[in-house]
Amino acid sequence: MSEAEYLEIERAADFKSEFFDGEMFAMAGGTPQHSLIATNLAREFGNVLRNHACVPYNSDLRIKIEASVLFTYPDLSVVCGPLQFASGTTDTIVNPSVVVEVLSDSTEAYDRGKKFELYRQIPTLKEYLLVSQKEPRVEQFIRQADGAWLLRDVHGKDVLEVPPLGVSVSLAEIFARVDFVPGPIRPSIVPGV
Repeated sequence: MSEAEYLEIERAADFKSEFFDGEMFAMAGGTPQHSLIATNLAREFGNVLRNHACVPYNSDLRIKIEASVLFTYPDLSVVCGPLQFASGTTDTIVNPSVVVEVLSDSTEAYDRGKKFELYRQIPTLKEYLLVSQKEPRVEQFIRQADGAWLLRDVHGKDVLEVPPLGVSVSLAEIFARVDFVPGPIRPSIVPGV
């Protein structure tokens, strides 16, 4: 499938799909915890950035990683400065500064592995945040001047400092009213049991 075919189908669809390597992949719905954390993140980033040049966007904003031709919908993205759209589009951007993914059992390996590898190809990306649903914890990957990525583990009641944006976000607010589920987020289904 071509990018143009994907975009035509995606714009008419009732649900979101990612596109990579010529294939579309339907995105699964989230848990109540996932939704609450994503909403809290959007609110907190919106509050701290309200008088800032950077703007947070929820998971409705599609991002294209041009180097690898991945189209995806992160749980939250922050864009500093004007939106830069993928060629021929007005609904797909290429210049996030910060990308946030709320981890789930079904996507955690992808979010940590291949997806992070692809996100690192975005020249404007300065920070990648992986947010747990199982405990108050954020793994913060910050791009260094030499291109290396530094990991900072923020947990408990700490404050998340976001250097590229010059702001701080309280973990207590990110995880407000979240009932943590320490085991698998979704029960495994074993055939024949």
